[in-house]
Amino acid sequence: MAGKGRGVVEDLARDVAAGNRRALARAITLVESGRADHRARATDLLTALGTGRQALRIGLSGTPGVGKSTFIEAFGCMLTGQGLRVAVLAVDPSSARSGGSILGDKTRMERLSRDPNAFIRPSPAQSELGGVARRTREAIALCEAAGFDVVLIETVGVGQSETAVAEMSDVFCLLLAPAGGDELQGVKRGIMETCDLILVNKADGDLRAQALRTCADYAGALRLLRKRARDPQGFPKALPVSALTEDGLDQAWAEIRALAGWRRDTGIHDTRRVEQNRFWFHEEVRQALLARLRADPGTADRLARLEQAVADGRLSPALAARQAVAPLFGEDA
Repeated sequence: MAGKGRGVVEDLARDVAAGNRRALARAITLVESGRADHRARATDLLTALGTGRQALRIGLSGTPGVGKSTFIEAFGCMLTGQGLRVAVLAVDPSSARSGGSILGDKTRMERLSRDPNAFIRPSPAQSELGGVARRTREAIALCEAAGFDVVLIETVGVGQSETAVAEMSDVFCLLLAPAGGDELQGVKRGIMETCDLILVNKADGDLRAQALRTCADYAGALRLLRKRARDPQGFPKALPVSALTEDGLDQAWAEIRALAGWRRDTGIHDTRRVEQNRFWFHEEVRQALLARLRADPGTADRLARLEQAVADGRLSPALAARQAVAPLFGEDA
């Protein structure tokens, strides 16, 4: 059976590397599975594919109703029109009760979903913070192995926790709508400090003048918030775009390429990838430890008792956590 499993993984790896979109979909389903045997196969698959090819990874977050799907479709179609292969990994919010998601991005991006040079994969965020699904990083690696030139990572929304997408992208864009000055108060500082480009969407018709004013407001805020060594002159910056008329999309793409190219030329790109790999290594260690704790019957029972003691007010969360961990290392709580 083990030999058969290896054969299946090898066949799947070969098909993914050949650019087979159905094989890519199956591979992403495999890496998203939580079953222990599937996780083992997923690890073997990623190892077989290696880490040779790199795509341009673009993270995209935005406020609800800003038109992320409309923008991604217009932007993606522009890129495929230039001969590029584009993968879209769209993370949908999950129900806190059922864990289910609507996963409607393919219906919202009908034109792009029919493009032979595009691949759209919606995934549920489940209980993960950070605006991305836990296995999004592995899905990115699969898309790169399948030969895609650009990977767009769409997060579930905008807020302090969505900054995790910056740990798996090369360029991070924040999509906002034209609004009054108070809108600036609604965007969290954390995401403002990590984004590379602010794209003010719906800059068309009666809203164009307001979009230009909004760009000026955010450009000023960005100058006050930060200046990093990994930013070339003029970055971060705010630009007006319209997904409806497609105005500004070419300029946004030019700025993304300019920033990514500068980071490659200065070595920041490679340093950033190393930092991201370290970040996700530590994240995987944390998740693996928690999974082992929950899987061990004795430990799981002790955690349940401590959890109830915290709920009853008999123990503080900090003390209960110390009592939960101490026995694992032969220590007294």
